[in-house]
Amino acid sequence: MSVPDPAPGHRAATRTLLTDIPRSAEAILDALDPDQREVAEALTGPVCVLAGAGTGKTRAITHRIAYGVRTGVYSPTSVLAVTFTARAAGEMRTRLRDLGVAGVQARTFHAAALRQLSFFWPQVVGGAPPRILEHKAQIIAEAARRLALSVDRVAVRDLSSEVEWAKVSLVTAEDYERACTAIARPSPAGYDHRTVARLLTAYEEVKTERSVIDFEDVLLMLGDMLASQHTVAETVRRQYRHFVVDEYQDVSPLQQFVLDQWLGGREELCVVGDPSQTIYSFTGATPHHLLTFKKSHPTAQVVRLVRDYRSTPQVVELANNLLATKGVRRSGAHPALELVAQRPAGPPVTFTAYDDDEAEAAGIASRISRLVAAGTPASEIAVLYRTNSQSEGFEQALADAGVSYLVRGGDRFFSRREVRDAIVLLRGGVRSAEPDVPMTETVRDILSSAGWSSEPPAARGAARERWDSMQALVGLADDLAAKEQATTLADLVAELGERAAAQHAPTVEGVTLASLHAAKGLEWDAVFLAGMSEGLMPISLAETDEAVAEERRLLYVGITRAREHLDLSFARSRNPGGRATRKRTRFLDGLWPGEAPGRARKGAGSTGGVTTLKVSGNYDELLYEALREWRAAEAKVIDRPAFVVFSNAILQVIAEVRPTTVPELARIDGVGPSKIDAYGSSVLDLVKSYVDGTLDK
Repeated sequence: MSVPDPAPGHRAATRTLLTDIPRSAEAILDALDPDQREVAEALTGPVCVLAGAGTGKTRAITHRIAYGVRTGVYSPTSVLAVTFTARAAGEMRTRLRDLGVAGVQARTFHAAALRQLSFFWPQVVGGAPPRILEHKAQIIAEAARRLALSVDRVAVRDLSSEVEWAKVSLVTAEDYERACTAIARPSPAGYDHRTVARLLTAYEEVKTERSVIDFEDVLLMLGDMLASQHTVAETVRRQYRHFVVDEYQDVSPLQQFVLDQWLGGREELCVVGDPSQTIYSFTGATPHHLLTFKKSHPTAQVVRLVRDYRSTPQVVELANNLLATKGVRRSGAHPALELVAQRPAGPPVTFTAYDDDEAEAAGIASRISRLVAAGTPASEIAVLYRTNSQSEGFEQALADAGVSYLVRGGDRFFSRREVRDAIVLLRGGVRSAEPDVPMTETVRDILSSAGWSSEPPAARGAARERWDSMQALVGLADDLAAKEQATTLADLVAELGERAAAQHAPTVEGVTLASLHAAKGLEWDAVFLAGMSEGLMPISLAETDEAVAEERRLLYVGITRAREHLDLSFARSRNPGGRATRKRTRFLDGLWPGEAPGRARKGAGSTGGVTTLKVSGNYDELLYEALREWRAAEAKVIDRPAFVVFSNAILQVIAEVRPTTVPELARIDGVGPSKIDAYGSSVLDLVKSYVDGTLDK
């Protein structure tokens, strides 16, 4: 008996682009570099791929699967590839489709487990499976009430996270207190470990009474079912004979337990990961299984991917130096991978110190405006920060600069009302679509009735967000038509169904605002890493050496998201006019330009490709005071605080570089087109008169 695949959009998934499919197995290998080719040719397990950021790991493992299918080593339906996000799984399916491989299951751990649990539940337990909780909050609150615990929204959130940690770590209520003591795990939300252990028990009781299960139960129940039901286990193991696990450094003990049941002692397993990108330990993820893979599987072939095709040498150098600092290069049983840049040299990495958070947001928005004006698409730019609460300032600054943006972690694309309505219209248009009319033209006609137009609205806010969503659908239609001219509206609707199931949204034109954790697995042409100060990076809650080490890895992930432009910045104070008490992150010791390299690896702290826009301290104090007086007069005219005109840091840079032309002034961070329009002539005239000696000094 095989486990059926209920995924929607099956026709779209099996559709192939014959002109793109390699004609032979050898042609599949020709598209790979030597290390990737070694991965693809390692068709029998166990195989461990240590893949650095930007080294083409998805390319390597999808070509490995395609090569195995093309050579007859694998039957497509015998392969199960699991990863951690629906987006990554969707990307893997798309690549396999483009390689002409249909039938391979590429899913998240939870999606694969839920599919199997739903199939076997009627046979083993009887009836329909229990309803799955989307959110734990209500059950947690009820469990706390039964224990007479006073909880607010924040406490419920923290307790929910703790319940998830315990379950994915295979820690029961009976073992919770002892397990937390052993690893010195801090108590959540101010409750002692004994109280949390009681809450774990009450939480399970409330779930049972309401006949619901949570997402962790899906994995637990499937694992137990496979371990205790021989017939079920054999059915699954006959179906799936070859396994691939991506992002293996983030696997939890619970996921490893399920994987072990799938394997049933077999070793046809290929794992892919990077210990240096372990950033989810707080959720129960652990690199232990990746770091000890060779010990657990003595015959394993280990392949290292270190050729970085994503980032420029300047970005790669900073990433390598970050991990080389203070002996961080080694991580557990494996040395951290040292990336080797494959791209040509690019612009220098920039490091900027701002007076305050508002100045930092405005300065970054100004630089983004210049990048967009120079031709970088807004969708290829990201501002990354440590906590979601930091996004507000950047949202305001970008809105003031007239730059569209989207906050990652907000409403999911396919959950937006305008997207749902548009898909309904497109689905309804399939029957009435004229066969002689190009699909892209039909899409535009249909979406025009929903408010789409060829030009974006002048207004910002909700109207622009709705237009951006529909424009993303238009762009997806154009991309499909460019790949395959015979694409129909039905094909587009099927593609949207598949993407909706995988939450694989099309590109929305706008700058991405995201936390560093949410940026994992993504990349952009230009990345701004904001708030690089102590207390934010590392976060103040990181009190142990292990937690601080994970914060360093989080910064490494942020750096390696950038393809070409990378800017790191921090603000010396929170509010304008506040005391400059903040210090930039310790992680950049010896790497911030102008500092002694200290114990950093050779090259760290040098200017090789790295520049700074921070004031050196050599500015002309008399010119600076003259600029301050001018700024005060301008601020009085517009009845706004002085920093709104220019911050002190910008005035100091002006007093140091003494720009005499608009291009020279525009090169200063924080001086964008709007500032030049408003104040450029006055500033240049003031500087010129000072240099000429006609200004009263």
